[in-house]
Amino acid sequence: MSKRSAETIEEPTKLKNGQREEPVVVPAVGTTEHDLAEMGEFEDQYGDDFESDDEVLEAGADGNPDPDSEDDEEQQDLDGDTAMDEDPNVIQVYLPSRRTLGKDEILEPDPSAYDMLHSINTTWPCLSFDIIKDGLGDERRNYPATTYLVAGSQAERANKNEITVLKLSSLNKMPQDDDEDEEEDEDSDTEDDPILESRIIPVQSTINRIRAGPHSHESSEHLIASMNENGNVLIHDIHSHILSFDTPGLTIPTSANSPLVTLKMHGRTEGYAIDWSPLSSRGQLLTGDNNGKIFLTSRTETGGWKTDANPFTGHTGSIEEIQWSPTQPTIFASGSSDGTVKIWDLRSKKHKPQLSVDVSSSDINVMSWNKRVDFLLATGADDGVWGVWDLRTFPSAVSSSTPIVPTAQFTFHQSPITSIEFHPTEDSIVSVASADNTVTLWDLGVELDDEESRDTAGVEDIPPQLLFVHYMKDVKEAHWHPQIPGMMISTGGDGLGVFKTISV
Repeated sequence: MSKRSAETIEEPTKLKNGQREEPVVVPAVGTTEHDLAEMGEFEDQYGDDFESDDEVLEAGADGNPDPDSEDDEEQQDLDGDTAMDEDPNVIQVYLPSRRTLGKDEILEPDPSAYDMLHSINTTWPCLSFDIIKDGLGDERRNYPATTYLVAGSQAERANKNEITVLKLSSLNKMPQDDDEDEEEDEDSDTEDDPILESRIIPVQSTINRIRAGPHSHESSEHLIASMNENGNVLIHDIHSHILSFDTPGLTIPTSANSPLVTLKMHGRTEGYAIDWSPLSSRGQLLTGDNNGKIFLTSRTETGGWKTDANPFTGHTGSIEEIQWSPTQPTIFASGSSDGTVKIWDLRSKKHKPQLSVDVSSSDINVMSWNKRVDFLLATGADDGVWGVWDLRTFPSAVSSSTPIVPTAQFTFHQSPITSIEFHPTEDSIVSVASADNTVTLWDLGVELDDEESRDTAGVEDIPPQLLFVHYMKDVKEAHWHPQIPGMMISTGGDGLGVFKTISV
């Protein structure tokens, strides 16, 4: 079984093994001096007015007093009369991945760190979702924003599972006004609330992973494919569901909820790896299972679906991730619990890997192929390590039997990496989600010898490439919106989150 297999849960608002903790009212902040300067001071939610600046003790990242202020406070420390002891609202730099929230503690984000921040509750938690490309245009920067999603559930019982098609609209920018501007009547506030619309497709098994076809917005079909816990692969056309959001009175036919095809080549072996080819407009789908087999399914000229009975084999562990090359239509990569990344070519009649490289001593959970620089591949592992690899170095490393060296590698996260994705247009920007309840944003273009980049506001063990840390309980996946620059959507134990930070 994969490490992320679905289990029965008692409450529909929790993910498996979820432990809902009550969290200190501390603001989440960025990690650079620039971020801290942009965010300004945190508001005291109780409205207390300090008589002087001396009443606030500035603290370092670990909650301890700033070394610069220790001398000034030495006498107070000796007397046991410190600002830290007296004031529960001391400004602190808090990293969710470095300390677990305790009982009766709650983490509140600073709204000035976000251009947009919204939460969406779902009936059941979902392990996976995808963003559906639409016809509203690219490079959309105006507010309010609109987006379409598809998500798969992890319900309490198998027959209660569902694929949910979502339209999110009226996604407004975070208010940054003064207090007096925020005192508006309730009717005005209601008008600014996000609008959530949904359509349900019943299914009979937990959805391990779901992906939307990359070319659906260009045709009269909106294809989605899902890997189910029972081993089946379902392909649906959700065009009617999408159309119903914007066509008043349109009735979705019952037949639209049925899959176009149910693929059973994996038997009853579940899997998580699934990816649509970005270069095949007709439709090509790769799926991998826990037995280490990868199958290719293609659309036929008559509109049907055909699966090659001869699987791609070579991994000694479960297939955790598959990524098609963004530029070569016959090339794809796979990551496995055996710690290897393998490169394959559909033209190989033997269906064996062309290259195989050991990149981790633990499971490779997730991967992302850079769409702008086609020789860069990012991987995230079960030990919390993620890295970026130059595929051009793979052949020489294999031929010389020398260890492969990553272009960049980070150990900031202390729990398994659950999602990783290159920005769709900025080749140096990467998002990483981890089981430590964080989504982090990184810029690999930051120079290590940049003096300003080395300043991490007194927080230890912070790589200069780290731009932002976003908290989300039990986060499973995070994706960049391909048409709205900087927008990220993530799924976790408390539903879906939509946010855009001031950093990207």
